[in-house]
Amino acid sequence: MKSKFFGKLLILTVLVSILPGLFAQDRRTIPLDVYLVIDGSSALESSKTDVVSWINQELVDRILADGDKITVWNAGDQARIIYSDTVSSSGKNALKDRIKDINTQGRSADFSGALRDVSSRVTQTPADRISYTLLITASAEVMEPALSGSSQNLFRWFRSEKYERWQVLVLAPDIGEKVRQNAQAYMRSIQ
Repeated sequence: MKSKFFGKLLILTVLVSILPGLFAQDRRTIPLDVYLVIDGSSALESSKTDVVSWINQELVDRILADGDKITVWNAGDQARIIYSDTVSSSGKNALKDRIKDINTQGRSADFSGALRDVSSRVTQTPADRISYTLLITASAEVMEPALSGSSQNLFRWFRSEKYERWQVLVLAPDIGEKVRQNAQAYMRSIQ
């Protein structure tokens, strides 16, 4: 009888200590500088609704927090910035509206131009912030000029998520230097 009581007490204690953690939200403390480049060519037109929905749910609502900065390029025939601001709860709807209105009528997608701009901005990202670069495209073919041009070094570290008719590439253009610095610091620490 006594062992049943202590067993139930032990289970109750474990549940009370674990349950709050299960419902806790992950709170990021380091702000992000997000660089979002969206394919502005006609190749993305048929997937535009899905892409806009994914961006709003996965990036704007789920990842971005107050104090993050976001810059959005429409990579059509010529890449151009369509939105750039510091994120606030009240400003997320304006960001969503700009993304919803993105033009996907271009004959080509100027990812190279957008990535040159991204690259220069990433080098200016303060050390206390994380840069996060996303490229959204409907076709690997429109990425070809960026992959073979001066931006190809940006693709050294990337991750890709493929959906039915489009894909997202997450780049880490500034990670090479950070990896090198951390490796050097580690080597100095073990000497």
